[in-house]
Amino acid sequence: MPEVLSEIMSLPGGPARVEWRRSSRARRVSLRVNPADGAVIVTLPMRTGRQAGLSLLMDHADWVAQRIAALPQAVALSDGAEVDLHGIPHRIRHTGQSRGGVRVEGSEILVSGGAEFLPRRVTDFLRNEARTRLASLALQKAAMADVHPKRVVIKDTRSRWGSCAPDRTLSFCWRLIMAPDFVQDYVVGHEVAHLRHMNHGPRFWALAETLTAHRDAADAWLKREGSRLLRVG
Repeated sequence: MPEVLSEIMSLPGGPARVEWRRSSRARRVSLRVNPADGAVIVTLPMRTGRQAGLSLLMDHADWVAQRIAALPQAVALSDGAEVDLHGIPHRIRHTGQSRGGVRVEGSEILVSGGAEFLPRRVTDFLRNEARTRLASLALQKAAMADVHPKRVVIKDTRSRWGSCAPDRTLSFCWRLIMAPDFVQDYVVGHEVAHLRHMNHGPRFWALAETLTAHRDAADAWLKREGSRLLRVG
């Protein structure tokens, strides 16, 4: 794990949270903006001084400001907020009832219990929906490809929508449950294909295309809308 130090810095475009990361895997200084929280991440190789990172940061201050300004508005999971479920907008409504859990009625996500527990309850609900939907989809596509995942896990990953580990564990980001069904179908099909081919060679893509027909549309959607999903919660 890289070493992380966080601080608020005054940049030409305004104050920003900067995370300094020192990583043994890094070969050069790099700079990016985390789409989930807007933090500016500067990664340094182990033997590179902070000044090199500062120089890169200041040289690209305009780019940083533009990237932060372009981020979608953050959406807090609160009463009245709107989130997508399978690509369809749903309004969160706190029912005020002491019991009943979380359920979907029409275009609303109804949440019972204390208001202070609403964000956690909605997050748990979305994660459970993702677990049910994506695991079922993965097993269906694994049967089509005659492969066998070790297990399917749901995470809150910020750099990958899905992954296939060497031990045959499939992992998916719970935020995919907010994406349209065709996007979920593509991400799951892509990772299931890796159970047979741990690369992106011609045989991998040939298998992936038999498991999902949505590669181009899903890629385009995730590039356009993916950062919005990361801003929820």
